[in-house]
Amino acid sequence: MKTILVSGGAGFIGSHLCTRLISEGHYVICLDNLFTGTRMNIMHLKGHPNFEFVHHDIELPYHREGLDEIYNLACPASPVHYQFDAIKTIKTSVVGCINMLGLAKRTGAKIMQASTSEIYGDPTVHPQVESYWGNVNPIGIRSCYDEGKRCAETLFMDYHRQNHIRIKIIRIFNTYGPRMLPDDGRVVSNFVVQALQNRNITIYGTGEQTRSFQYIDDLIEGMIRMMDSEDTFIGPVNIGNPHEFTIRELAEKVIAVSGSKSKIVFEPLPHDDPKQRKPDITLAKEKLHWEPTIELDEGLHRMLDYFNDYRI
Repeated sequence: MKTILVSGGAGFIGSHLCTRLISEGHYVICLDNLFTGTRMNIMHLKGHPNFEFVHHDIELPYHREGLDEIYNLACPASPVHYQFDAIKTIKTSVVGCINMLGLAKRTGAKIMQASTSEIYGDPTVHPQVESYWGNVNPIGIRSCYDEGKRCAETLFMDYHRQNHIRIKIIRIFNTYGPRMLPDDGRVVSNFVVQALQNRNITIYGTGEQTRSFQYIDDLIEGMIRMMDSEDTFIGPVNIGNPHEFTIRELAEKVIAVSGSKSKIVFEPLPHDDPKQRKPDITLAKEKLHWEPTIELDEGLHRMLDYFNDYRI
């Protein structure tokens, strides 16, 4: 049994990771300030002998002994939330990252950084490979998140080179599934809730911009395989579903799967919104023997079941 700390453990991704790790017999410390995470996400783990919730903001140092692994997931991940308090977002990514790396250094724990496809910005290389350095606006409204995550990757690499910390870096592409916040501004949850309420489905721009959507269970499998991989493989590695859809195709799929009466309407495209996003997962296949198994239609059915209370 390992003792594993998950920062951001009450969030959408973190709560699924905590559940999986506990199911494998590990002791899990869920660290969260509940800025975007919720107690409801981890309610099913309350009282479990292998689960501990700690209300803590990683902008402040956290002291703990006897850790085997740390998953650093803490950071608002949707534009609505990370732009709400941009300074806090970048401090979480940078100061929080330093604190988690310091904890790994003190305890000798292996540590994973949950980075993001957003580090590629509005890419000029398609699909995106890990060797691509990205095309990010450093002074735009999204840069608190994009540049915060880029800096976190830099910190991980420097702690590894200078202090010999055992690190892992993954770059997560668009992920969806149960426990997403209904109002978090991400496209899948937005469309699902709008469809269930027969409201207009709002597409920003022409709808021809593309994304690749992976179901949460596939991501968690990739994360655990990365953490369990040999120490010499540190990444970064893309974890995402390479099947690409236009945003309009996604909206049409959600309407069809839900049986909604919603109509599609168009609004202006937000500033710096990427035109296309698709992972090259060659490295994940080679090093982790990982690729996604849950395709969009099946995943959307699971999402609709979870959000069914919003149906009118």
